Amino acid sequence: MDIDAAIGDSVNKLKEIRMENDEFVDEDDDDNDNDNDFDDSDSDDEDEPITLGFLEKPKNPLNLSRHFFPSKAGGLPAWLDPLNIPAGKSSVCDFCGDPLHFVLQVYAPVVEKESTFHRMLFVFMCPSMTCLLRDQHEQWKRNPERPSRSVKVFRCQLPRINPFYSSECPKYDGSDKPTGTGAALCDWCGTWKGDKLCSSCKQVRYCSEKHQTMSWRAEHNIACQQIKVSLPVCGPNKNGTTSLESCKVGNKHTWPEFEIIEDQSECNKDVSEDNALANSLILRNRSDDTMNSLMDSFQGDEDKRSWAHFQERIAKDPEQVLRYYRNSNAKPIWPILSGRPSRDDIPKCIYCGGSMCCEFQILPQLLYYFGVDNEVNSLDWASIVVYACEASCEASLPYKHEYAWVQLYSPSASPVV
Repeated sequence: MDIDAAIGDSVNKLKEIRMENDEFVDEDDDDNDNDNDFDDSDSDDEDEPITLGFLEKPKNPLNLSRHFFPSKAGGLPAWLDPLNIPAGKSSVCDFCGDPLHFVLQVYAPVVEKESTFHRMLFVFMCPSMTCLLRDQHEQWKRNPERPSRSVKVFRCQLPRINPFYSSECPKYDGSDKPTGTGAALCDWCGTWKGDKLCSSCKQVRYCSEKHQTMSWRAEHNIACQQIKVSLPVCGPNKNGTTSLESCKVGNKHTWPEFEIIEDQSECNKDVSEDNALANSLILRNRSDDTMNSLMDSFQGDEDKRSWAHFQERIAKDPEQVLRYYRNSNAKPIWPILSGRPSRDDIPKCIYCGGSMCCEFQILPQLLYYFGVDNEVNSLDWASIVVYACEASCEASLPYKHEYAWVQLYSPSASPVV
């Protein structure tokens, strides 16, 4: 079956679902006793403007350097505090122990506070779907003593006067430069601190034994002798640090790099039903068999209505990958009802004990841009919603752990009784 026929068939299926109910049921009114009725995150308020994020190949990759405070996806993180980046267990998957992959970062200053003049949130995850499935079982444990996650979020914030950046806005004329140096990074991934030195050349650094082994097998076994008589590739300078921007990375398996471009909400756009669904990025890039499988896996009519509603909303701006909610009364749009969090499922801030608010939502369209294969064991999710400390508290750690709620299409994402 060609893709146009597949899209048409899928659209018809979703239209039939909607025709069963003249209008969508408000989930909050549908079952007042439902523990999943989370007032702050059940469904989007269509009249509330939000910011949408779209991906664009950078015209000038240098503009994604850290001193331009970029919002970006894929490639390497542009650490806001380049010296005191997360390390140890914070940088690895809690299930397989492998270093996490960079997903995206969002520049989100809070203007009401001096300490949040610069503010960035970073999302990392393990690329293993097996680990993400294990993550789901841990996610439903409320307030575990030692949470285990394969998706991790970090918040970093700086005042206007800080050791790393000018207090003036970037000029984008070639004169902009960071005022501080960064930590020595792993030569293989270019993401995490390079705390381990190659035992032979003693210049190239790695964040883990796994990345050291991968680098050795890929190219370093040959380059090692050459590096001994040349300048360090990613090793320390006189002060024991190196510039993040000059680090050469051997890893060819990072996700493609994009700039995140902001745009206004879709709330005032008028898109016909047929065109909206036909233009949906998810529908364009999922086969008919996959769509049928998703529909069959949903647990009931409520899930199917939620899925159709999600598709209808996303289709107004089909290439959006991010929905930013902070300082808005709008709510995330959940693809399915099962697997949504209740209010009690979202923990308090682990630093100040205050409430967490919904910061932004990552949509599954991002996987298309990252080129993730649509196969049984490939990485996949229905939605990732990031919650951050509502007060954006000033704990002493440079990078503070925030919280991600991951919803999968599979019913296995539901809590186990």
